[in-house]
Amino acid sequence: MRDTNGPISRRGFLAMGAALLPVAASAQQAPSGDAGFTPRQGQSGKDVMWVPTPERLVTRMLRLAALEASDSLVDLGSGDGKIVIAAARDFGARALGLEYNPDMVELSKRNAAAAGVADRARFERADIFATDFSRATVVTMYLLPHLNLRLRHTLMAMAPGTRIVSHEFMLGDWTPDETSRVGYQSAHLWVVPGNAGGEWSVHVPHAAGPISGTLAIEQRFQTLKGTMSFDGIEASLREARIDGRRVRFAFTDGDGALRRVDAAIEPERLAGSIEAISRRTGRALGAPVEFVARRQGAAPPVGGSAPLTENQVHGGD
Repeated sequence: MRDTNGPISRRGFLAMGAALLPVAASAQQAPSGDAGFTPRQGQSGKDVMWVPTPERLVTRMLRLAALEASDSLVDLGSGDGKIVIAAARDFGARALGLEYNPDMVELSKRNAAAAGVADRARFERADIFATDFSRATVVTMYLLPHLNLRLRHTLMAMAPGTRIVSHEFMLGDWTPDETSRVGYQSAHLWVVPGNAGGEWSVHVPHAAGPISGTLAIEQRFQTLKGTMSFDGIEASLREARIDGRRVRFAFTDGDGALRRVDAAIEPERLAGSIEAISRRTGRALGAPVEFVARRQGAAPPVGGSAPLTENQVHGGD
């Protein structure tokens, strides 16, 4: 959201951002769209000051999100509409910009019409904290850290697999799945995880007879830890992680082979495959077989998904 005439250090950029963006002024909002409006870098908005995102970073953000024509993108605080228009023009996606400043909304509509994508790039005057954007499959944003934290529980409640890309600023201790740098600026990607937490009963085929056991998982964001208990043995999970609706982990079975699981998270079960891997050679010891785990009891909330208090939002969590 910023164009420069020369190089600037990352530290200098962040200092500039801290100076420009935090002023949350709701005064200076025009009552209606002005057909002659031209935005000014640093102008006041409802929650932030406006700073445009460079074109290369816009493209990188959309590629980082793996945006496709079948996606529905929402840009939170869409400004002049650059990200929304690029999503429609360059990727064929349907995109919506939510922007509080009515002049910016009207400017964005004119820009979309000029780019020939007004049918796929829409803009609404809206408060991002009072608007339902839960049907989006991709969310983009360039907001301050405390605003990101206010939104975090809303983002975590979106459908598993939803991709979130933030220009520069993080979501507290929710670690990004991937980060890209373009010059001195960053884009961070998060994939909303499904809920694999809790206890599951497991029935795994085995040459010497089926293995029945209990899978116990603790989840915080997309990170897992837990145990697989069977035949009097409790084995800690290895390589455990969630990617949207998929959960992957491994454990050592009673024969010393590494059992690697790849399963889809469904409301009441995990369904996928399990294969045995030689820990000495790393090679499969046979073809994968079906893996099914059934949930026991209610699913606990995913760690980190609760709304934060004002102290946590402004002081960090």
